[in-house]
Amino acid sequence: MKNTLFLLSLLVILLSCNGGSDYKLSKTGEASPDYDMEEMVFETTKEKSTSNAEEPFQEQKIIKTGFFTFEAASVDESYKKINSWVKAHKGFIQNDRTNKDYDRIHRSLLIRIPSNSFQPLVDSIYNSVKSLDRKEVILKDVTEEFVDIEARLKAKRKLEERYLQLLAKANTVKDMLEIERQIAQIREEIEAKQGRLKYLQNKVSMSTIHLDFYEMTEAPKSPSKTYGSRLWRAVKGGFEGIGNFFIGLVYVWPFLLIGVLVGLFIRNRIRKRISK
Repeated sequence: MKNTLFLLSLLVILLSCNGGSDYKLSKTGEASPDYDMEEMVFETTKEKSTSNAEEPFQEQKIIKTGFFTFEAASVDESYKKINSWVKAHKGFIQNDRTNKDYDRIHRSLLIRIPSNSFQPLVDSIYNSVKSLDRKEVILKDVTEEFVDIEARLKAKRKLEERYLQLLAKANTVKDMLEIERQIAQIREEIEAKQGRLKYLQNKVSMSTIHLDFYEMTEAPKSPSKTYGSRLWRAVKGGFEGIGNFFIGLVYVWPFLLIGVLVGLFIRNRIRKRISK
């Protein structure tokens, strides 16, 4: 008798569990489980990931960013050294910009380096210069966001599977269109989260270093303002003025020739009138 009652109780429990997981379509054609499907799936996934005590410790996801500014004896030589170190650590220079100011040559580099080579490269830069004008290292822990996105991705995929099951059971065109709309929205959200996850993975795996270094140059000397220098500049300016005058005459010689001919013609006319 006890065995019979136990079997009956077990059967009732199994039936109630199966009945609670069924999803129905409402009269409006929308998928309407007794409670929100997405939240249920996400909470289930989250509970499984947190309740498993044997699961290994989650590796920290750290985004490393460095900012360095220093004076170099030679910008070109410093660049050659840094470029060789970057290549040795399997990194690359993403941006390279050079500009010249009044008294210095300035160069800026944006370096991407594998995360495990970040500190060795920083040490190489630090040990190669006498002093740094700026040294700043930022470590951003994105482990929580990383885990959250992965859990929500799993939940979204499971939710998509359940909607696909509903789509297979749909009997009307209206129900099918509504479920397909829900599936399209879920897939769009999945792609967005995958993009964010890919971005974080790239930032974690490849660290970033903003490197600015400069070389001091001799500033151009202002012209001397002593009396002798001013007098000499005046003499030079006079010679230049004479030269410019004669060059100008060469440019206008046709007009001068015409003027001389006209003057001779007028003078001859006047002399003839006087002689008469």
